[in-house]
Amino acid sequence: MSGFIPLSVPNFGAREAELAGLAITSGWVSTSGGKVTEFEEKLAAYVGMPRAVACNAGTSALHLAAMAAGITRGDEVIVPTLTFIAAVNPLTRYVGAEPIFIGCNDSLCIDPDAVEDFCANHCELRDGKLYNKKTGAHVKALEVVHVFGNLADMPRLMAIAERYGLIVIEDATEALGTRCTDGPYEGRFAGTIGDIGCHGQKCGTFGHYGVLSFNGNKIITTGAGGAVVSNHADWAEHAKHLSTQAKADMLQFLHDEVGYNYRMTNVQASLGIAQLERLEGFIAHKKALYDRYVAALDGVKGLRILPFREEACRSNHWFFSLYVKDAGLDRDTVIEKLQAQQIQTRPVWALIHEQADYPRNEAYGLDKALDYRKYIVNLPCSTNLSMEDCDRVIEAVLGLLK
Repeated sequence: MSGFIPLSVPNFGAREAELAGLAITSGWVSTSGGKVTEFEEKLAAYVGMPRAVACNAGTSALHLAAMAAGITRGDEVIVPTLTFIAAVNPLTRYVGAEPIFIGCNDSLCIDPDAVEDFCANHCELRDGKLYNKKTGAHVKALEVVHVFGNLADMPRLMAIAERYGLIVIEDATEALGTRCTDGPYEGRFAGTIGDIGCHGQKCGTFGHYGVLSFNGNKIITTGAGGAVVSNHADWAEHAKHLSTQAKADMLQFLHDEVGYNYRMTNVQASLGIAQLERLEGFIAHKKALYDRYVAALDGVKGLRILPFREEACRSNHWFFSLYVKDAGLDRDTVIEKLQAQQIQTRPVWALIHEQADYPRNEAYGLDKALDYRKYIVNLPCSTNLSMEDCDRVIEAVLGLLK
């Protein structure tokens, strides 16, 4: 045994150092500077959208999406319970709305069956809007999170949303590079599929609004950062306006609405440009690591490596999930024993409906989410993880079965 193997860390090289250094020596280190615009243009081109707005976090980008969708106090939003809590807070508590929590299916993404059951049996449609029978509130939106880079069942979820008049906000913070390869959304990337109308109202113009993240553990990173992507120029421009303190006149410091300090910095954007150049290589390496784990561990004495959806999609394979229930292993014991061998792992997130003040909100279809929470261990998956260190993780996991 030699050296610590982290779970998921940045993969920086000479190109990142070069571009970040140029930004620093130029003096343009804050939210002004040409590299922010350049990163936005290159990101938008990669995902095939006309506009991107770079933010200081994926959480900030989700808050902008919530405001663009017109989600406000008194509304309800259908959200997954199996995700990071930052996926839910901005769409609900930040804007005064209430969540309806839905469990996952075997993709770990929100379960379309449970979404449809809630809409059909716990709500009613009136004048094209969905209302919760229990609370009387307008259920305005559906959030879809592509968990661990696994593409959710977007054709099914989009059909449900259309049937019940729901806005769809895609959280692709873990899924940059994941895309549809067949079907009605062939060629579309995660984060570019969900429809929202003008501020949540049917106004004859619809487009797409998705959210990405570049946190330190993501497949590409700007240290911290995120983005919203949209094919509607007005929405994108409004998001940018809000992200820069809603300045109507920069010289006179006039602001025409409540704005936020959500803009990405020039140094971060420089890192993003370099990272984006390497993204496809990162995805290929992730896939090779995942295949190595599957070949060595999946099916061995009850161990499972959870699959990524391969039907009509290409995943970025961001995070890998070892399912230990059928092997008779305890999740926390596995984590502890691997840590003793200098191998960092983690459990999947605690379910959001059980946290903070969220237990007072409704939750449905939780069985699989509860099970996966209890039995998943995420394995090391850095884009710079060597095959030799991958084999060391494999050997350590197999050693737990003896």
